[in-house]
Amino acid sequence: MPAQSKAQQKAAGAALAAKRGEREKSDLIGASKEMYESMDEDQLEELASTKRKSLPQKASKSD
Repeated sequence: MPAQSKAQQKAAGAALAAKRGEREKSDLIGASKEMYESMDEDQLEELASTKRKSLPQKASKSD
């Protein structure tokens, strides 16, 4: 599943860095912390590797 926004892609990258030990888990906040706890490394890799060029800054809310 590709990221839906630049913000989601960035949060996944931060969570992935923490999973790999490149960043402290205690530095994570918000969505990146939730992603760290609920997703495995492969899922985070898929989100984080999404190309950012065509993504909106934030995903629009769907009803």
